[in-house]
Amino acid sequence: MKLYIAEKPSLARAIAEAFGVKGGRHEGAIALPNGDHISWCIGHLLEQAEPDSYDAKYKKWQLDHLPIVPEKWQLQVKKSTKKQFTHLKSLMRKATSIVHAGDPDREGQLLVDEVIHFIFPDSQKRPPVERLLVSDLNPKAIQKALQQLQPNDNFLPLSASALARSRADWLYGINMTRFYTIKGRQQGFKGKGVLSVGRVQTPLLGLIVRRDEIIEHFVPKPFYEVTVPLAHSSGEEILVKWQPSEAVEPYMDEEKRVLSKKLCEHVIKQVSHNQAEVLEFNEKVVKKSPPLPYNLSSLQIDANRQFGLSAKAVLDICQNLYEKYKMISYPRSDCRYLPVAHRQEAHQIASSIQKSCKPLNRAVAAMDATIKTKAWNDKKVGAHHAIIPTLKASANLPKAEANVYRLIARQYLLQFYPEQVVQEQRLIVEIEGGRFKANGLATLEQGFRKLFDDPNYGGKLKTLTDKTLPKLVKGEKLPSLEGVLLEKETQPPLPFTEATLLSAMTGISRFVKHTEIKKILKETDGLGTEATRAHIIELLIKRNFIKKSGKQVRATDLGKQLIASLPAYATEPDMTAQWESTLEKIAQKETSYRGFMSPLEDSLRLQIGGPVNQ
Repeated sequence: MKLYIAEKPSLARAIAEAFGVKGGRHEGAIALPNGDHISWCIGHLLEQAEPDSYDAKYKKWQLDHLPIVPEKWQLQVKKSTKKQFTHLKSLMRKATSIVHAGDPDREGQLLVDEVIHFIFPDSQKRPPVERLLVSDLNPKAIQKALQQLQPNDNFLPLSASALARSRADWLYGINMTRFYTIKGRQQGFKGKGVLSVGRVQTPLLGLIVRRDEIIEHFVPKPFYEVTVPLAHSSGEEILVKWQPSEAVEPYMDEEKRVLSKKLCEHVIKQVSHNQAEVLEFNEKVVKKSPPLPYNLSSLQIDANRQFGLSAKAVLDICQNLYEKYKMISYPRSDCRYLPVAHRQEAHQIASSIQKSCKPLNRAVAAMDATIKTKAWNDKKVGAHHAIIPTLKASANLPKAEANVYRLIARQYLLQFYPEQVVQEQRLIVEIEGGRFKANGLATLEQGFRKLFDDPNYGGKLKTLTDKTLPKLVKGEKLPSLEGVLLEKETQPPLPFTEATLLSAMTGISRFVKHTEIKKILKETDGLGTEATRAHIIELLIKRNFIKKSGKQVRATDLGKQLIASLPAYATEPDMTAQWESTLEKIAQKETSYRGFMSPLEDSLRLQIGGPVNQ
């Protein structure tokens, strides 16, 4: 008997449908006409054992027990899924071969692998295992995937990477949480419960706390700008802005803003009713490509900005669109590119969009399937591709699902629209030895922007803000009119919203000063993963470390207290950068599981106490 093990019941049903078996109630598995079976996990059926499973003394939290580092790691069956585990175990004992059908990512690889290894710890007694990669739950897509099974051993590095992350998070979270909770209580910590510390959640909390502190202690400073209108022979006025030179730096802040009002008033006296000479006038045509299709984080950001949906709500909606309606591809993707072969289905997918989303009907009708954007790139597609609509259609989606589907569909259709073409102008003039600048912009071809700016194409009505400069030539002279002093005030950074917080997590390198760490973070997925970011934000809310106020995300007093009690390294993303870099190397066979875990164990012993392994 061949046994297919899906990650979730919804995928098991979809595989069964690809074999022609539809509907019906199933207790733990679906039998196929040829005697094969399809069963499933329900996410992780197994979990890391609690510390007291290794030694009963760990039930009591004591400093002299730390760090807790298992010599032989143990998994235990989750109580909530024990019944399904029992069904699956019985079938696996009877199987002559197994097809691993976990989700096509690091975590999906591990959660089925760990069940297989848990039931068959002796590899000699383990049936042969193949890997099925499914990113689209429609029957034709699954039938195609079933013809492309691969040896599961090809994916063992991916599993090892996920296993290392899981165990490392356990080691770090268990030990750091116990250590700082005990220390906090000794120092009079008044909060209830524990001071939970995590490798990702704590740096994220630190980011929010530091932003709130900057806002709270921000003292606005006045700064000044100078603009001068120039009279052109056409009767049009050209407004140019002063570009302070290096000589003015003593009067500027770190953001290059001029702080001296007196200096700016002097500049105005010098340049008003004078003569400006054109030093440079450039015009160039610039082509702007459509944005790439969505991965999960970019979709969560746009959905939060447009509809106010939380990261978790977007993930839940996407799971619904993927599992229940089968209208989008695998939603937990971290990829924004598409396989070239998928272009063959463009017309069929467009037809599904037309049936499912009336506001995009005009956009579908005007698409050009011969256009090939940079999104189509086999080299940048890994285990899964960007989130796109499937061939399945439905005109009766609930409002939230319809809104998110529309975003995904529009982003897909953009790949069949031409570039936006604009003309950019740059003017630099000199007045009394000072340099002044102006820019102009004209839209020559709207291209893909129709889908954003034109209601007929599903966009929002947007007035074009083109502003062009009259043609000028180098050496041309124009009279200057009365200069204008602009008095402004520095503003604090805005509080985080879920959209800007997700953006910060994916682009965490912006918040790091250390050059090498910044480089590592730019090359990794940032803080957290596509599958975990929404959960991490919700976890911080649940633990009362952060709270929502409208769209804003702010730290609570408890969250601030926790960050204040921790060493800096625990509240910054540097460690996560190094972890993710090494975990990716494990997945790419560039380093080993032990090469990652041994230094971590030694680091914990140094931080918390205890002998370092020699």
